[in-house]
Amino acid sequence: MRGIVSNKLTDFLYQVADSASTAIAQGVELTPQLVRANLDKLSALIGEGPALKYVKKTSLSTPENTEIKVNIYSPAPKETLPVVLHFHGGGHMAGSIALYDSISRKIAKAGHCIVIAVEYRLAPEHLYPKGIDDCQYISANYQQLLSELAFNEQLIIVGDSAGGAICTTLASNNRHSNTININKQILIYPSVDYTMSCKSVEENGSGFLLEKSKIQWYFNHYFQESQSREAASPLFMPIDKHLPKTLIFTAGCDPLRDEGVVYKYALIAEGVCVEHHQFDDMIHAYMLLDALVQDECEKTYQLIGEFIKK
Repeated sequence: MRGIVSNKLTDFLYQVADSASTAIAQGVELTPQLVRANLDKLSALIGEGPALKYVKKTSLSTPENTEIKVNIYSPAPKETLPVVLHFHGGGHMAGSIALYDSISRKIAKAGHCIVIAVEYRLAPEHLYPKGIDDCQYISANYQQLLSELAFNEQLIIVGDSAGGAICTTLASNNRHSNTININKQILIYPSVDYTMSCKSVEENGSGFLLEKSKIQWYFNHYFQESQSREAASPLFMPIDKHLPKTLIFTAGCDPLRDEGVVYKYALIAEGVCVEHHQFDDMIHAYMLLDALVQDECEKTYQLIGEFIKK
């Protein structure tokens, strides 16, 4: 069923549609650079995050000499806190830890936790699975970044959209690992099906910011033709009882709505503890629209904080 969007978002969606129509009429070509610039424009709607006692910009280099930049946040640097790895959204092509700074700060405050925001490599300059490789490396070596902080062994991963795809991929790949112990994953309107097989892709595939054609375009620039999109989809990866406790948020007017729900039921069928909340009148990326849907964003942060603290 197609979602019915909140009145809070009506004017915004009209503006988006008008801008898209103008761009098409002018023959503007969709490029990664344009997509990145357009996403960055949403920074004005995200708002400022809370001041925290500890914020540090640093990096970690891989054996292949890839430098992975990170931002580290802690509300209480003298306390022993759980660690949350934060993977931003943006279709594996856009987004950054700078754009998501406010969101990382709010998660750190809500969950009273250390947040490490990861600047993983983006497509099309770095195709699948390069970005995931970066996040895997940080997951295995994040302790090296925390010499100035006290932390416990609880590792939590959080991501929205493409960041949710990264979380679920890491959770599946490391579910039997002896060295990477992911205790919880938090998925915000996650992308878990690169085959685009769920009904909501059609039902909500136009008029709600994230369009079906745009999703296809993202994926075409993320994968090589020879790569299996089904095999890369967390929804079709091995799912068993060893996956971490999971918190899922879906939006009723999101093309990705159903895949998050299907993933939930797949986890439940294997005995995984799952908590799911759906905001029926929200759209994809609503967490980037805090100025327009403040109540919904505040509720999301509240639920994230409670889940981290459980």
